[in-house]
Amino acid sequence: MSQKTMFAAVARHPASALQIQNLPLPEISARQVLVKIIASGVNPLDTKISNGQGLHARQPLPAVLGMDLAGVIEAVGADVTAFKIGDEVYGMAGGIGGQQGSLAQYIAVDADLLALKPRNLSMREAAALPLIFITAWEGFVDRANVRSGHRVLVQGGAGGVGHVAVQIAKARGAEVFATGSAKGLGIIERFGATAIDYRAQKPADYLEQCTDGEGFDIVYDTVGGATLDASFAVAKVYTGHVVSCLGWGEHTLAPLSFRGATYSGVFTLLPLITGKGRKHHGEILAEATVMAEAGQLRVLLDDRRFTLDTVNDAYAIVAGGEATGKVVVDI
Repeated sequence: MSQKTMFAAVARHPASALQIQNLPLPEISARQVLVKIIASGVNPLDTKISNGQGLHARQPLPAVLGMDLAGVIEAVGADVTAFKIGDEVYGMAGGIGGQQGSLAQYIAVDADLLALKPRNLSMREAAALPLIFITAWEGFVDRANVRSGHRVLVQGGAGGVGHVAVQIAKARGAEVFATGSAKGLGIIERFGATAIDYRAQKPADYLEQCTDGEGFDIVYDTVGGATLDASFAVAKVYTGHVVSCLGWGEHTLAPLSFRGATYSGVFTLLPLITGKGRKHHGEILAEATVMAEAGQLRVLLDDRRFTLDTVNDAYAIVAGGEATGKVVVDI
């Protein structure tokens, strides 16, 4: 490529506006590909990092933020055989662990982190999926092996991870229930789950109503805090399995232990932070591509459009919890 520089949005200081800068074009190693980014998904963690929070992501500032991307491969490292120039790909590829993120025109990415973009999804839709799909899959499939015959509960079924978790469980044959607030119940039903208004029904109520008091085979908590505590109380006796992607607080395990049930935690950032397990992220996204192309996976997008020039507006909407669906920045 004759091009030597690129534009990127840089978080220079905590709680300050992202700034558009001209940066050197990244160089790829033998195991990497250079991706021209078409769209960058915005996650709540991105906004926390920009505000000087989210220390578990290990992303010191200044930095180019953004974990999720969709784009086109522009160059291929010597050891890469899975992709070629011109392939449309997507992945959770940077923005944490000191690595350049996706709010840039180009990025050098470990090829193991990527998968071919679903042919029937737009770049914007694909860019919204990686973090939430990987998180949902690691919980429901890798940890709990959700399958036909299971009765499962998704806590926060209208959220990013939640609405994808619902679809994964449905595609694998489970009977799916999901909690949400009144405004999210329609979204939950649209994706095929039985909706539960968590403000109107206590855990004991939906335990009895949905499972005849037996409990759920799998509970996937995407909310954390008191919702994880509630999840412990509605797991099936002996065989119940609670999974959480936000189990970071202090919790009393007695309700779970007294039911003889089990717990698993999900921490999706590990491969990017440690370098271990990256190939599995690419494998999971390949499963997402299969699901999407089979008509089993859709992503809820906020319909507002943003570019690098208006990226701070996008971050403000996500940080304020004002989005309906995933926010995506067009690069």
